[in-house]
Amino acid sequence: MATLVLLLLFYLFHLQLDVLALPASSDYNFSYMKSVYNAIDLPAKELYDYIVIGGGTAGCSLAATLSEKYSVLVLERGNVPAAYPQVLSANGTLSNLIQEDNGKTPAQRFRSEDGVANARGRILGGSSMINIGIYSRAEDEFYRESGIPWDKDLVLKAYKWVEETIVFQYNLSAWQSIAKQALLEAGVVPDNGFNLNHIVGTKATGSTFDDKGRRHGAVELLNRGELKNLQVAVEATVERIIISNKFPSKDSSLTAIGVKYSDSKGRTHHAFVRNKGEVILSAGTIGSPQLLLLSGVGPVPDLSSLQIPVVHHNPYVGKFMADNPRNNINIVVPFALDPSLAQVVGITSEFNYIETLSYTLPFSFPIPFGLFPNAISPLNASLATIAVKIQGPLSSGSLRLASSSEVRVSPIVRFNYFDNPIDLARCVKGVRKVGDVLKTKALEPFKTRDLQGRESFMFLGPSLPKNQSDESAMDKFCRASVTTFWHYHGGCLVGKVVNGDLRVMGINGLRVVDGSIFNRSPGTNPQATIMMLGRYVGLKMLQERS
Repeated sequence: MATLVLLLLFYLFHLQLDVLALPASSDYNFSYMKSVYNAIDLPAKELYDYIVIGGGTAGCSLAATLSEKYSVLVLERGNVPAAYPQVLSANGTLSNLIQEDNGKTPAQRFRSEDGVANARGRILGGSSMINIGIYSRAEDEFYRESGIPWDKDLVLKAYKWVEETIVFQYNLSAWQSIAKQALLEAGVVPDNGFNLNHIVGTKATGSTFDDKGRRHGAVELLNRGELKNLQVAVEATVERIIISNKFPSKDSSLTAIGVKYSDSKGRTHHAFVRNKGEVILSAGTIGSPQLLLLSGVGPVPDLSSLQIPVVHHNPYVGKFMADNPRNNINIVVPFALDPSLAQVVGITSEFNYIETLSYTLPFSFPIPFGLFPNAISPLNASLATIAVKIQGPLSSGSLRLASSSEVRVSPIVRFNYFDNPIDLARCVKGVRKVGDVLKTKALEPFKTRDLQGRESFMFLGPSLPKNQSDESAMDKFCRASVTTFWHYHGGCLVGKVVNGDLRVMGINGLRVVDGSIFNRSPGTNPQATIMMLGRYVGLKMLQERS
């Protein structure tokens, strides 16, 4: 027992050596509420310079940027964060993802055809208000392969604009520090200290939680806008984009001129854009292709089968949908361990990322403790999770409508996890690296002792195959234990649905700005790049009009 206490004190002592490069904490900033209205209070018809569909991870930074010079309407189907207090605290993160979906919760739950449960944000601030807070920039390969002609200087400025507002560095928890040491012992080197960039090795990264556990999601980026030019409507459900053929140009005979949306009382509203204005889809990887399809933009066979009038044929809307698979093990810890969200990430040279977190089970679980070799004590159990995510991925699926008229019904999605054998091979390598982590000295105190005095890890759920050189067993583990990291993307890919400026091909005045344009998930967590994207595209649009 004394050895264990000294070991933990050693880790805690060394946590204080990190130099903070970002703020440690910040009060909530609800200034944006001055511009927020319930959709029932908005007129039946109104005119704006820009309409942003979705006040989420990309939509907030985009709307704030455009409002610096123009009038902007943001239409968000969810409510404000203050309506769901649990989203504002790290302690409420788990409940956000597991609470029953009654149609008004901040997370809309859905299950893919692969059988994997998933969730997406339904709240002002989007999924940045229900995630685990990791902030890490994209890797260099993402920019090279994205199909977007990036201005690297502007990318950096956009990242920094986000980071100086809602990104924090704070001292690691006990488990995160131990996990970091274990990753280094397992060969995930070098030690990159605190770093926001995506580089091989082990690092502590930024977070949208401050050191008091308060969440500062994309919603607070609205505060950086010109609030007098910004109107944010919550509980506003966009039903379709209004596309006209009465305003042809040299590029297209079709133009997006507005949207039709409904409020919580079922009343219909119409919002239109002024000359040179645009409608911008930022409804997320699920919502953006869904709205294009409901608006008659997509594959003719898919639309015709649901009797949706075809406005513009594009065979790629809703295609190339992908999700980064997560495979993890859960260690039952033989002592009390403070809960912690992911702060540390190990990035290997073999296309794998390893993240960890710890939490207390919300129920009693019988655990044999080393301190009590002759008893099994039913106590609230602490768990330490080690999860692996593969880069990419290369496997992809598709999205199709479940309803031809009701946007509130989740579309049908299939991701086809491990359909590409390269993804499966990368998973096996990642899981083997988790096996190496389990063999480190750093994790020795996390073993339990059975009645015969033998020490081993106790797992909740599946454990790793005993023979990790058995390819068949490892393949089976990857397929059987797959779940989501909530990092799905695609459906409106650059070069397929939108061009390099993110304009929808064949339709004037319509863009898509969110993760649905990505052909790969950027970095260890995409939220940093998605928030950057909103700011980046907003600045480019302002440059175009000036």
